[in-house]
Amino acid sequence: MSEPGVASAEPTAVRRRRRLPWFTEVLVAVVAIALVQAFLVKPFGVPSQSMENTLRIGDRILVDRLDHSVQRGDVVVFGHGTTWQDRRLPPASNPLVAAARAVGDVVGVGPGNTSYTVKRVIGMPGDRVACCSVDGRVTVDDQALDEPYVHEDLPFVRGSLDCTTTPRSTRCFPLVTVPEENLLVLGDHRSESADSVLGCRGSTSGGGECARFVPVERVVGPVVLRFWPLGSAGSLPR
Repeated sequence: MSEPGVASAEPTAVRRRRRLPWFTEVLVAVVAIALVQAFLVKPFGVPSQSMENTLRIGDRILVDRLDHSVQRGDVVVFGHGTTWQDRRLPPASNPLVAAARAVGDVVGVGPGNTSYTVKRVIGMPGDRVACCSVDGRVTVDDQALDEPYVHEDLPFVRGSLDCTTTPRSTRCFPLVTVPEENLLVLGDHRSESADSVLGCRGSTSGGGECARFVPVERVVGPVVLRFWPLGSAGSLPR
C-alpha cells in the first residue's frame, strides 16, 4: 500500500502484446482452412450447365463432409481423375503446376490433383434403373420416378418417338443394375448432362456395360446449400 500523499509507481510504457511472425499466422490460417474443408464443409464452384435449373454456371455451393448417408435424390459432389474410373488426375510434369495443385488440395481454391463433379443420385447399390416408362419417366425397380427438378429432357413422344419406335428416343436406356458400393447419377439438365447413362442412351442392349458408376467412397458429401449468388442462397429443392 502506498503511503499517504505519495503517488503509486506506474510503468512508464504499456507493454505491447507479442505477435507471431506473419508467416506463422499465414500457416495457422491455412491449416485451419484445410481442417475445416477436410472434416466439416467444403466449397465448390459449378462449372457447367448439367444441373440446371437446380444449379447454374457460377453458383457456389457448400458440401457437408460429415454426412455420409447418401440417399436417392441427393445432389452430391464426387471426386475423380481424367475419367470417373480414375481416382486422381495424372501427375503434373510442370513443377509450378504441381505446386499449385498441392496448394489447391489444401486450401480448396484453384487447381488440385482431383477433379470434382456434381450430379443427382438416382440409383443406389442394387437398384435396377431404366428409361422409360410409357410416359417417358425414369424407373427404379419398375417404379416410375417423379422428378420435378428435370430441365429440358431429351425428346420423347409416346407412340411416335418412344422406346418402341424406330428411330428410338435418345431418352431411352436399357435396364442397368447398380453394382454394390456404387451409385448411378444423372444431371437435372438431362439433354446437356454427361452422366452415368451417357453411353447407354438410345441403346437396346442391357446389362449395364454401357453405364459408368460412382464409387460411394468417392463421394465428398451432399450439397447442403448454395451461398452464391446471394439472391439465390439457400438449400436446394428436391
